[in-house]
Amino acid sequence: MREVALADKVKVLVVGLGNMGASHASAYHRSDGFEIVGIMSRSIKSNKKIPAELAGYPLYEDFDQALKETKPDAVSINSWPNTHAEYALKAIAANCHVFMEKPLATNIEDAEKVVAAARAKNRKLVLGYILRVHPSWIKFIEVGKTLGKPLVMRLNLNQQSSGSAWHWHKNLIDSLIPIVDCGVHYVDVMCQLTGARPVRVHGIGAKLWAEADKQNYGHLHVTFDDGSVGWYEAGWGPMMSETAYFVKDVVGPKGAVSIVAGQAASSAAEAAEVSNSADIDRHTKTDALKIHYAEVDGDKNFKKPDEIVSMEDEPGHQELCDREQAFFLRAIREDLDLTEQMDAAVNSLRIVLAAEQSIEEGQTVELA
Repeated sequence: MREVALADKVKVLVVGLGNMGASHASAYHRSDGFEIVGIMSRSIKSNKKIPAELAGYPLYEDFDQALKETKPDAVSINSWPNTHAEYALKAIAANCHVFMEKPLATNIEDAEKVVAAARAKNRKLVLGYILRVHPSWIKFIEVGKTLGKPLVMRLNLNQQSSGSAWHWHKNLIDSLIPIVDCGVHYVDVMCQLTGARPVRVHGIGAKLWAEADKQNYGHLHVTFDDGSVGWYEAGWGPMMSETAYFVKDVVGPKGAVSIVAGQAASSAAEAAEVSNSADIDRHTKTDALKIHYAEVDGDKNFKKPDEIVSMEDEPGHQELCDREQAFFLRAIREDLDLTEQMDAAVNSLRIVLAAEQSIEEGQTVELA
C-alpha cells in the first residue's frame, strides 16, 4: 500500500465536473498539496464547458479505466448520487483515500459498506458536509447549544428551477428526492445542535413537476430522545415559490437564533439565468445571525435586546470548497480519526431515508 509522505503531493482523480465537482477540482488545481492526475465524467469528452484552469488534464469517461491508468492516492467523487457507493468501494479497494460529495449512498446498506471498507483499509473517507467548515454555521450551532432543551429546529431550502438549474434539479431528482439529497446537511445540523438520538421520523411529499421522475417536494419531521423536534422542507422545480424559501431557525427555552440571509440577486442577468433560491452561493450564505434572549424582568419586558452578529466577511462557496479540501489533505497527512464524521454521515442518511420511507408507507417510522 502506497502511503503519501508529507512532502509528496496527493495525486487525485476527480470524478464528476458539475457544480460541486468543478469547485472541488478548482481547489485541487490551486492547492500546493494536491496534483490532479485525471478528470472522469461519463460525457466529459463532449463537454464544452470545462473551466479554462482545468484544461489539459487527462480526461476519462470510464471510471475503471481512469482508476487503473492514473493510479491516484485519492479519488474525489462528485457524480450523481446513485454512483457514489460503487465508485467509493472501487476506490478504497484500490487503496485510495476518498472525498465524496453528499450523500454517502442512496441506501443505508451501501453507506455502511463504504464506511466499513474505509475502516478496514484504513483509508480516509471525508464527506462533503460543507456546513461543517462554514464559520457562520459553526457559530449558529454554537449559539443554538446555549438555548437550553428541548430545542425546536426549523430549516428549509426550497429552490426555484430555471435555466441551467432546471436541468440540474431534474437530473438530481432522477437519483434522490430533494429532502434526501439536501436533507442530510440539515439533519446533521440538528444532530449537532441536540447531541441527542433521533427516535422518530415522519415525512410528507408531493409530485408537482411532470418532467421529474420522483416527488419534487418534501417535508420531514424528526423527534429526538431529549424531547427536541425539528423539521426540514425542500422543494425543487419551476413552480416553487421564493417566499420563505430560506428558513434557518432554532428556538429553545432561553431564546432563539436565526440565520438572516440577503435575498437579492447580484445582477439582473444572474436572476434571469438562475433564480436566487437556486444560486449555489445562496445555499450557504448567512449574512447575519439574529440572537433573541427570552429572559424577562419583573415587568415581563425583555432584559436584553436582540443581538445581530454580522457575517458579512464570511467565505463564499469556492472558499468553503477550498476549506473542505484543506481538511481532506490534513486528514490524509496527519492520519486524523474520522470516526465521528463517518458515523454522522450514516446517521443523517438514515434519518432522511426514513422520511422517504414514511412518505411511501404513509406512516411514522420509528428508528431502532
